[in-house]
Amino acid sequence: MMPSLVTPSAVTATHEQEHQMGNPTTRRPRRKRIVVAAIVAATGIGLGGTALADVEQGDIATQAHAEAVAPGTPCAVSARACVDLDTQRAWLLRDGKVTRGPVPIASGGAGQETPLGHSFRVYRKNKDHVSGEFTGPDGNPAPMPWSVFFADGGVAFHGGDRARASAGCVKLDTGEAEAFFNDLVEGDKVQVVRASDEQTARGGGAAAS
Repeated sequence: MMPSLVTPSAVTATHEQEHQMGNPTTRRPRRKRIVVAAIVAATGIGLGGTALADVEQGDIATQAHAEAVAPGTPCAVSARACVDLDTQRAWLLRDGKVTRGPVPIASGGAGQETPLGHSFRVYRKNKDHVSGEFTGPDGNPAPMPWSVFFADGGVAFHGGDRARASAGCVKLDTGEAEAFFNDLVEGDKVQVVRASDEQTARGGGAAAS
């Protein structure tokens, strides 16, 4: 890779999509997501090994739907982590079999939805990460423990209060976040889908139970 290319870590620093305990009054200024899209378009590279979720190439989804479904999930057997936004659940998989889950999650709220995608890749992990965008009640950066980053804009699995919608990340109970952190490694495939859409795309095939 040429040294001049933008790395996922640099993009993460630009826009961390999460609020553990933040609110609009404590939200830090951020650049618009369109800047990220422009960088990708200009350099011709994906972030974390994948295209932006909202413009995911049709052939990527087609390839995913050509694969067998991992039993008990809406994701393909090649995924190492699966997220279903319909049921707000997630799984860890290995060799097409569930090793953990389903576990409850909290995904992005209105206007800050967690991106859908079939080919996200883990590109960074930080067990003591803190938000670069939101602060907690104490005025310090909001904690995002056991962060596993897999999509552009700093979208990650991490521990947090599931009673509150996230700003794009996938929040897990702390113990589950630690388990995801310990199991996933850089390069692992993450799929974020809606089970209802996957069932339709697969011609009414099996979906998560």
